[in-house]
Amino acid sequence: MSIEDRIRDQFASSIQTKQAAVAAMAGHIATAVRVMVDCLKAGGKIMACGNGGSAADSQHFAAELLNRFEREREPLAAIALTTDTSTLTSIGNDYRFEDVFAKQVKGLGRRGDVLLAISTSGNSPNVLEAIAAAHARGIHVIALTGKGGGKIAGCLAPTDIHLCVPAAQTARIQEVHLLTLHCLCDGIDTLLLGENP
Repeated sequence: MSIEDRIRDQFASSIQTKQAAVAAMAGHIATAVRVMVDCLKAGGKIMACGNGGSAADSQHFAAELLNRFEREREPLAAIALTTDTSTLTSIGNDYRFEDVFAKQVKGLGRRGDVLLAISTSGNSPNVLEAIAAAHARGIHVIALTGKGGGKIAGCLAPTDIHLCVPAAQTARIQEVHLLTLHCLCDGIDTLLLGENP
């Protein structure tokens, strides 16, 4: 198979995964948008966390809210728990790497806030700990996963929202995660600002 054929296969696989994901996830994404907007309108904030590519997604999402997405608007309260190297390395060194997000949730989170917990496998120990810390503080959890949701699927509360990509390949899951984040941003802007003229 040529490189060009492999590229075509990658595009075809991505398209198929996205088509399956929209059928499974659209309603849940819409619910997540409403929860996030309610949080922001009430003066709360959205915290995002994840590892590796999911850390990058956390930062991307927080930047789109705090700065802007596609429309001009006031900044929205969002923070990526993945960016402060002094905090991350201090917690990891003094305690455990599993605590790097949970301790931030405990210190920064307030009842009514939202935690966007991103894990491709659904098994990231530090994301699981962050979810437990959020539950203890009355913080809404929106989990963005794949591969059936892993351990995260089993620890979510009935009021949590699970956005699980129906795929097993990491690259495909990550591609849908990015699209989902953009759908969340667009939905938030639409509910706050109205339809784009």
